Amino acid sequence: MTIPARVVVGISGASGALLGIRIAEILAAAQCETHLVVSRSGERTMAHEAGTDALQRLRSIATCWHPIDNVGATIASGSFRTAGMIVAPCSMRSLSAIASSAADNLLVRAADVHLKERRPLVLLARETPLHLGHIRLMAAATEIGAIIAPPVPAYYRRPQSVAEIVEHTARRAIDLLKLDIPALAEPWDGLA
Repeated sequence: MTIPARVVVGISGASGALLGIRIAEILAAAQCETHLVVSRSGERTMAHEAGTDALQRLRSIATCWHPIDNVGATIASGSFRTAGMIVAPCSMRSLSAIASSAADNLLVRAADVHLKERRPLVLLARETPLHLGHIRLMAAATEIGAIIAPPVPAYYRRPQSVAEIVEHTARRAIDLLKLDIPALAEPWDGLA
């Protein structure tokens, strides 16, 4: 019997809530056990970008939803094994807290646990343009083990809609966890 992968999905307050929603949907469809944590700013941004019922829809597909202040949740402990965590989108505030191990809420604490346990942590850092402070934070997070994956469209795929961009970015982020599920992002076949 195969045990489904257990993945933590964090959504912070940067623009791009559709990415986190789509990641959670794909993981749920793949029968992964998903643990969701959303920052307060993430809830506000999600309501604006995806509708006022988006959080409720998202909570209904997650295996478990954890309140942002519940630093005693299962995902706050290294003994709670997971296949990895994705923060999508990852605000610069959350990136800063993760890079400096300032675990003042459950999203940052869960990310910190993934780093200390040497589990994959994928951060879809969402800000543009970047100043030197942002770049240094990304470098610091990378140095401690995070994977920085800004949600930059794959233009070579010639996307025809925002939905196509979101789909490819979400699937590519999940692929970075190296789960025991079929490859999600369509591999590049090279130029004809």
